[in-house]
Amino acid sequence: MKMKKRLLGLTLALSLSWSGSAMAAQNTYNWIDGGKKVEMKNIVSIDLDPSLVMLNAEDTIKLSKEAHDIPSGREIGSVYPKDDTQNWEVIFEYNETGHIKDDEKKKIDANAILKSYKKGTEEANKDKQPGDRIYVTGWDVEPFYDEKTHNLSWSLKLEDEKKQPFLNYNVRLLTRQGTVSVILVSDPEHLEADRKVLNEKILPKLEVKAGQKYEEFDASKDKTAEYGLSALILGGAGLVAAKKVGLLATIALFGKKFFVLILAALGGIGALVKRLFRRKQQESETQQPSAVQPPSDQQGETPAQ
Repeated sequence: MKMKKRLLGLTLALSLSWSGSAMAAQNTYNWIDGGKKVEMKNIVSIDLDPSLVMLNAEDTIKLSKEAHDIPSGREIGSVYPKDDTQNWEVIFEYNETGHIKDDEKKKIDANAILKSYKKGTEEANKDKQPGDRIYVTGWDVEPFYDEKTHNLSWSLKLEDEKKQPFLNYNVRLLTRQGTVSVILVSDPEHLEADRKVLNEKILPKLEVKAGQKYEEFDASKDKTAEYGLSALILGGAGLVAAKKVGLLATIALFGKKFFVLILAALGGIGALVKRLFRRKQQESETQQPSAVQPPSDQQGETPAQ
């Protein structure tokens, strides 16, 4: 499976990064080791678990570009497991949408949203070549809003034309003036275990910084978003255009961008990481002809954010 190959390759790259061997400057990724608090864009911080490693915004975008993906430009970091038996990654993005009111917290219509997703992707598929089409088959997790933490989460079940299933699990953490997106990339076989890591080791360790918290919204000076929770699930700001062009047309447009991102995430980085692995292995052999020392002896200081 593409996901397994991609994340296995990423694990190999991580292992070599920890070995301390040098790479050319343009190919160096500054892996942040767990066991410390890391800030992201002065909006949110994460108390990074010792079992995890992280890339900052710049390196997250660089890795995406080297994988021939198109980054959104909103990336603020990404997290990966040290354990090579775990096959997942989490990408963080920040979008200054304006303050999103949670008035819909008790009346999110999951059935209507799912129907819009299905019809929207059907429209988007008309412009795709055979083999590139994907389909929404249902909810893995229906949209749920946690009023205490201001987290909105949902997960869609999708499949390609060969009936190969994959999932997209999303969390949106509402802040004073925007949202922090937490995107888990996994596969159906490992989703439950990976979601457990997300819910136990990542989400509880995220903290919105003072001055940026949802409840610190100041109506006298802060911008308010033109949409609410349902529109956020369907694509956020892009849905404002629905007032003019109609909901299905907007969903179709959003679907193209959204699912290109998902498919790129599932298949794009594997080849890149394998190249990084081979390059780093060759340089390690050239620069360190003797046996490589254990990671604990080689690891340098974590670069500052």
